[in-house]
Parts: sequence; C-alpha cells; structure tokens
Amino acid sequence: MSNSAVAKRYALALLEIAKEHQQLQLIEEELRVVKTVFQENKELLLLLESPKLTIQEKKELLKSAFSEASTYVVNTLMILTERHREEYITDVADAYIELANAERGIADATVESVRPLTEAETTQISAQFAGKVGKQALRITNIVDPALLGGLKVRIGNRIFDGSLRGKLNRLEKQLVAK
Repeated sequence: MSNSAVAKRYALALLEIAKEHQQLQLIEEELRVVKTVFQENKELLLLLESPKLTIQEKKELLKSAFSEASTYVVNTLMILTERHREEYITDVADAYIELANAERGIADATVESVRPLTEAETTQISAQFAGKVGKQALRITNIVDPALLGGLKVRIGNRIFDGSLRGKLNRLEKQLVAK
C-alpha cells in the first residue's frame, strides 16, 4: 500500500471522529503543530524509529511531547507508533488537513507579492480566486518576493495564476522570440 493511501486511511478515521465531536478546526490546528514539530526536529522521527526504544517508551515520549494536544490526536500518534508507522505521522497530518479543507470548502493558497498583503487584500484575493477552483474560501499564505516587480502570483494546489509583472514580461519575451 502506498504512503498516501496509508496516511489517508488514518486521516479519514480521525476526520470522522473530529466531525462527530465538532472539533474539525481544533484537530487541524493540533496536527499542524505536530507536523511542524516533526519537520523542525528530524531527530524525533529517528528516535521513534529506533529499535533501541520499546513501544511503551516511544509512546511516553509522544505523550510528553504533545501533552497539550487533544486525546484524539494523541491516540492517533499512539496507534501509528504501535503499528510501527511513525514515518507516516506528517503524511497523516497533511492528509487530514486536505480532507478537512475539502469538508469545509477551503483550499490552501500561496500568494507571492512584492510587499506584504493587508487583511483586506487577502480577503479580496480569497473571494476572487476561490470560485475559480470551486471552493468557498482560500487560506492564504503570503510570500514576499521583490523579484516579481509588481502584481501577484497565486498558487492553489497545482494551479498557478501568474499576474505578476515578471510573468507578463517573460510571456512577452517568449512571444517576441517565437516570431
């Protein structure tokens, strides 16, 4: 079974529990923290995969590391540890976030701009582009890139909307070279 299929199976189970207890957003936030912890501390995964530690020691480590997390998130981590699937923890978090976003009609978007966007601009961009990808809203991450010269570059999933001045100049250059 592929990594994504395994992760999606665990994420789907956690999503059902979250919906049942009206904690979709809370569990998503907690999983974002779990993912960040694992990404910033590569040693933690190595430690969890180590055969030198017993499963009980690994579980205690996770319980202490994520003591503030909800029972559902901690139990998911425990199950993954019991089944020797620690390497799927960040994949499960990603899969859950994707499923939760789909449940609420939200998509994650990255918007590159030459300066930080204001709250009003972020809201306007969300309203403009959400409909183009069949979503109700966008959760926007703003990246400042002075190389764009002006305009915006919006990435939603695998779709890119390039309205930057740099992108327009590149397209114009291609047209001129092609003639």
